[in-house]
Amino acid sequence: MTLSTRTRSLQGRIVPVLVCLLAVPAMQARAAAAATVDELVAKNLAARGGNDALHAMQSLRVHGRLLINDGQVELAYVQTIRRPASVRTEAAIQGMTLVQAFDGTGGWQINPFMGRRTPEHMSADDIKLMAEAAADFDGPLVDAALKGNKLEYLGIEDVDGTPAHKIRLTRPNGDVEYVYLDPDYYLEIRLLSQRTEHGAKVETETDLGEYMKVDGVYIPFSVESVRKGTSDRQKLLLDKAELNVASDASVFAFPAAPAKSGK
Repeated sequence: MTLSTRTRSLQGRIVPVLVCLLAVPAMQARAAAAATVDELVAKNLAARGGNDALHAMQSLRVHGRLLINDGQVELAYVQTIRRPASVRTEAAIQGMTLVQAFDGTGGWQINPFMGRRTPEHMSADDIKLMAEAAADFDGPLVDAALKGNKLEYLGIEDVDGTPAHKIRLTRPNGDVEYVYLDPDYYLEIRLLSQRTEHGAKVETETDLGEYMKVDGVYIPFSVESVRKGTSDRQKLLLDKAELNVASDASVFAFPAAPAKSGK
């Protein structure tokens, strides 16, 4: 039996109204979630030292020890990061120094541990992590929207006995990072990154702790990372951190070839 003209008219009016009514709780839920994310981000920035102090950071240089495989190998470690997107890392042991650098456009390295003692250009996949470190050295939640990152609050999750706030950060390239905030201090205690490297999905878990205040900003002095599915565990213990230390742009750029001496 076909619907009458009047019935069809009522149906045309009821369905849109019903859709709107059903959409209200969903919109309210999204608004509540957004407010929760904004609130957590605000508390995190305040805990780190405040928005003004974080934005005043133009560079960060750290010195420490990089421990590999539960301290079986220990390297002297120095990293310098400078706005807007430059980073240089040096790790040394037994007279050999690994150097990796990114100047905002390209990356390069000197890796004597692989028998390479001259600078070599790195692929886009190889410099991906360095580029992210340079962009996020003031914290993954700082200026997230300006960086094109999408944030979503996922509720509470246990992190080694701590009921931490869990935020999902999705980068413009599709990579995802989960940020876990301490429920009392709102500082990052764990980062879980899921990215694509060389066509493969890679998941890395990083625990942060031993925060210390340096020129008004709290910096984690203990950073321990492990790549899921491997025994590749690294722990960085800082001895010193410095803000706004002068550095020449040349230390980040690919080294110029030495000039040839004339005859």
